[in-house]
Amino acid sequence: MKLDYIYHSGFAIEADGVTVIIDYYKDSSEKTQDRGIVHDYLLKKSGMLYVLSSHFHPDHFNREILSWKELRSDIRYIFSKDILKYRRAASEDATYINKGDIYEDEHIRIEAFGSTDVGISFLIDLQGVRLFHAGDLNNWHWSEESTPQEIRKAEGDFLTEVKLLQQKAPQVDIVMFPVDSRIGKDYMRGAEQFLERIKTTIFAPMHFSEDYLGGNAFRAFAENKGCRFLAISSRGDSFDITK
Repeated sequence: MKLDYIYHSGFAIEADGVTVIIDYYKDSSEKTQDRGIVHDYLLKKSGMLYVLSSHFHPDHFNREILSWKELRSDIRYIFSKDILKYRRAASEDATYINKGDIYEDEHIRIEAFGSTDVGISFLIDLQGVRLFHAGDLNNWHWSEESTPQEIRKAEGDFLTEVKLLQQKAPQVDIVMFPVDSRIGKDYMRGAEQFLERIKTTIFAPMHFSEDYLGGNAFRAFAENKGCRFLAISSRGDSFDITK
């Protein structure tokens, strides 16, 4: 099994006969639109193709993905219901799920958990591997700007969602989680709190756009918690995540 970093919070999981693309925003080419690991390789790959979107924000959902069904009639879209609510897609375009819902077929199981922003996060069981993609679930606060009350609320809301996940999945094989330095000096706090509560085998940072240094700065903490840390250095990076 491979994990491909596309861009920002976009990842692809390549399993035996199954590909899962999550939160596609832009392809991995930095120079040419609609070129990169998705268009040049994954959309042409044989097997089942699932496309997941955690919420309607444009850095997590690009309507272009709906055109992919012209290339792949067998594609299956699983979207958060806010994408339908905000009319970014139509009811017939996808299967829509909310927090607490489960999508399951003969190939994959996807359970929706909460977010501290909009939409959902994904707990995915695929061929004996459990993966978690956080979407916009994080301890989002700006220490330099937020009031103490706002910081306490942000942290409380985040830890409540993590506790719900912990009850269902105290251990996860692969976690994709925001490590975004734009929120200020405490930008790694959410990731730290997550790893303190959920045993994680492999950790991949995300939501850092071009700030690879900021995303990879979490490596020391993750490795101290016993994780294998996936240091991302460029769009299109691929990692063998076979156990």
